Amino acid sequence: MADDYYRILGIEKNASAAEIKKAYRKLALKYHPDKTQGDKALEDKFKKISEAYAVLSDSEKRNQYDTYGSADFQQRFSQEDIFRNFDLGDILKEFGFSGGRGGGFSGSFGQRGRSGGFSGGNPFFQNMGGGGFGQQQAAMKGKDIEYEIPLTVDELINGTQKTITISQGNTTKAIEVKIPKGLTQGKKIRLPGKGEPSPHGGPAGNLYIRSAPLGSAGCTVEGNDILMNQSVKLSQALLGGKIEVKTPAGKTVSLNLPAGTNNKAKMRLPGFGIPHMKGNGCGDLFVVVNIDMPKRLTDRQKELVQELEKTGL
Repeated sequence: MADDYYRILGIEKNASAAEIKKAYRKLALKYHPDKTQGDKALEDKFKKISEAYAVLSDSEKRNQYDTYGSADFQQRFSQEDIFRNFDLGDILKEFGFSGGRGGGFSGSFGQRGRSGGFSGGNPFFQNMGGGGFGQQQAAMKGKDIEYEIPLTVDELINGTQKTITISQGNTTKAIEVKIPKGLTQGKKIRLPGKGEPSPHGGPAGNLYIRSAPLGSAGCTVEGNDILMNQSVKLSQALLGGKIEVKTPAGKTVSLNLPAGTNNKAKMRLPGFGIPHMKGNGCGDLFVVVNIDMPKRLTDRQKELVQELEKTGL
């Protein structure tokens, strides 16, 4: 089960930055290894609250966490991503800690460095942007790159293959990107190692591809739902009946139009929208009725309308 960072820190989802910091300080004072005497379960608790604080104290990471949800966020972002630009040593010094004492903690998280912090074998501290409690990590990871790619309704439904050109350091590189079905607004895919090269010989950053959905003639996209305009005759709107609708995926569907349908009425076709990225079904298609009003009437049509007028219609 994915960790709920808000629950771990004991705060509400609308908590302010000051409330987040206060909650973390309280828990860090309680669970810091100086206080827990090498208790492995409590050390794990300390790691979890530090991970939660690393995400929720960073406005960009917090926004991504709130957007994707805990399970999806933790699939997309590695520990290295989470702790980038997060120096736990500086934060704990602010709370009155110098890094930790006791063999249990140092044995669990690595060897003590000259600065009084910890470095070495444990990825929990190595993956922090500041290089752990005190020592700067030489092989720092390169910067991540974000690239926005326009996608048509058809590409959102079926997926596609794109060639994009990005700048990596002083070079320009063409990259083939496989776009999955359902890469709608706000969603991203991660290409590990396709970002900026490291300035210190470490691994390259990641490339994140995000979608910029494009509408098409008569169609707009809202999340995984599609709104599609459908023209009907005035007589069809008045009398009702069956109409044939061609969906954006190319299927022809018979739709029952109720008598007296208003202009701009929406009719829902469940499951005919854009697939969800995780494969659990599709969004919906909303058929938006546009009643064709004739600009000119034939003499016979005018006579018939005048007859209808006499009936009170």
